[in-house]
Amino acid sequence: MTRKYQRVLLKLSGEALMGDLAYGIDPTIVQAFASEIAQVVQAGVQTAIVVGGGNIFRGMKGAAAGMDRATADYIGMIATVMNAMTLQDALERMDIPTRVQTAIAMQEVAEPYIRRRAIRHLEKSRVVIFGAGSGNPFFTTDTTAALRAAEIDAEVIFKATKVDGVYDSDPRKNPQAKRFQTLTYSHALANNLGVMDSTAIALCKDNDIPIVVFSLSEPGNIYRALMGEAIGTLVGGTCEVS
Repeated sequence: MTRKYQRVLLKLSGEALMGDLAYGIDPTIVQAFASEIAQVVQAGVQTAIVVGGGNIFRGMKGAAAGMDRATADYIGMIATVMNAMTLQDALERMDIPTRVQTAIAMQEVAEPYIRRRAIRHLEKSRVVIFGAGSGNPFFTTDTTAALRAAEIDAEVIFKATKVDGVYDSDPRKNPQAKRFQTLTYSHALANNLGVMDSTAIALCKDNDIPIVVFSLSEPGNIYRALMGEAIGTLVGGTCEVS
């Protein structure tokens, strides 16, 4: 398959790393993801990754349990670094040079986030995994993905989810739910379709960064998506709703 993109950003949820576990990290799943990402890198696609932390700790759940929201979000940021380091280890065991950069200083285990350094790593065919979110509470890792994609001039954001695209209603509850092939940013925002949070979509809209939402459930989808195969739902400013 011929690569379509030069530089991409992949958004992985923390829950994706759990596999069928109730909590934590499934090493088999992580290794499978790393294998597909390695294929993409070897094909010449510069790859950055933002990973969530919901498999370990989610700030919103902590806040709902009575914890101070900012404190809960910081704990969630630390959880994303644990996932980032786990994915880094899996990639480097496949001889793929990888750097973890964090928005909160953790110099013993990761580099601080420096935009120019991140771009240089990508130019040298190193995978860059961004941990600790944006470094600020009250922002999701979806927003971090949009922010980092804009900063590194990524051509597209790939959001890997549990469903095979964006639907007009929850397909798990409504068997008649319609999956969109293409969507505008405005339609996604106006109809609250759950592509990403509204801040992230607005940031992508302002910087004209398309979003591709696709499923992780089928092996090989990460490779197919990042290589440019038309799967899932494309969210962009110029495409019509279909």
